[in-house]
Amino acid sequence: MKTYALRLCPDQDLREALDDFSNGYSIRAAVILTCVGSLKHAVLRMADENVIREFDEKFEIVSLVGTLSPDGNHIHMSLSDRGGKTIGGHLKKGCIIHTTAEIVIAECDGLSFSRECDARTGFDELVIKEYN
Repeated sequence: MKTYALRLCPDQDLREALDDFSNGYSIRAAVILTCVGSLKHAVLRMADENVIREFDEKFEIVSLVGTLSPDGNHIHMSLSDRGGKTIGGHLKKGCIIHTTAEIVIAECDGLSFSRECDARTGFDELVIKEYN
């Protein structure tokens, strides 16, 4: 496993930065190990819905998890507001860094991730292949 560390700065788009990272390093299969930081604007697709919600306030990033692959990144995020209330969903473009995002990513040796439509779910789901 190879690890990478990223630090995003104010006004960067979290989703775009992760997509650029995946493409720039030609990632075949990777996972997000950890992320701490803050946002000043958040855009999330809610669970099991086609509803995208925007939040124009400051949040702490309390969790960022997902898989990175050439066919697209699948990332979920949990955020905490100033009162400690937590929200979460699928990470979308438009999540703007407030102060920082410190991210550690692990690339999985010997694996290749892709996404193919699964007739049972109707979504492009993860397909895992091993290679030498």
